[in-house]
Amino acid sequence: MSEATIHIPATTANIGPGFDCLGIALALGNRVRVMRNAECAARSGMAAEAAEKFFAASSIERFGFEWSIEGDVPQSRGMGSSVTVRLGLLHGLNELAGRPLDAFRLFELCAELEGHPDNAAPAAFGGFAVSKQGVKPITAPVDEALHFALLIPDFEVSTPEARKILPATLDRKRAVESCVNACRITAAFLKRDYASLRGAFIDHLHQPHREPLIPFLSKVIASGEDAGAIGGWLSGSGSTICCLTERDPERVAAAMLAAAPGARTVITRADNTGTRLA
Repeated sequence: MSEATIHIPATTANIGPGFDCLGIALALGNRVRVMRNAECAARSGMAAEAAEKFFAASSIERFGFEWSIEGDVPQSRGMGSSVTVRLGLLHGLNELAGRPLDAFRLFELCAELEGHPDNAAPAAFGGFAVSKQGVKPITAPVDEALHFALLIPDFEVSTPEARKILPATLDRKRAVESCVNACRITAAFLKRDYASLRGAFIDHLHQPHREPLIPFLSKVIASGEDAGAIGGWLSGSGSTICCLTERDPERVAAAMLAAAPGARTVITRADNTGTRLA
């Protein structure tokens, strides 16, 4: 095979209190095209890092390649854009090499590159995912009746910078509430008991500390809930804000947008398939 095109879904991670471990794949994504080219060699950046990981893990003789990306996932908006690059390259190289690695090993390599698996797991396998570094994720399909209303601001948030502002310690009572809510979210998605998600997205681990970066965060979530959403959260480290709803997604999105003029909204569903050949 001389070239391969891979579709990788966008993701929304953390889901409030599920910091670095919960995520959902979304029905919009990027397509990464990888082509053999003996005269090309990735020398720096994500492509070089992904290639280094792949060739070391597969023991395949290195070959030159070029690549391109297109799609609907905005950069640095908390929707897993870096995962679409890394996972797309890993899967593309794997196809060109004759598939020496399985999907779980490719997920592991991507999670290592990311430093955390919360975006990589749902992007790799689809649906709702509970993940831990080095362990096979627990996944569940997400009902098509659920809509994700995304408010995408016109500014980026750097994930490394957003992690730097997190506190080193946390009040125990607040930590327990976050833990309880993360467990409720997990149980609700595994049982498809979505009504139980109301009130479960309250978080003390990262969202309050990142709100100075997205000052309208609480207002947007409250507006979405007032319009009928089950609840909302900061998608990844932001700047995108996501509200989940079973009804009137256009109304929810409009209410979110009214609370943050200058942004844009996208309404989508979950992607239950994950990374695949395009």
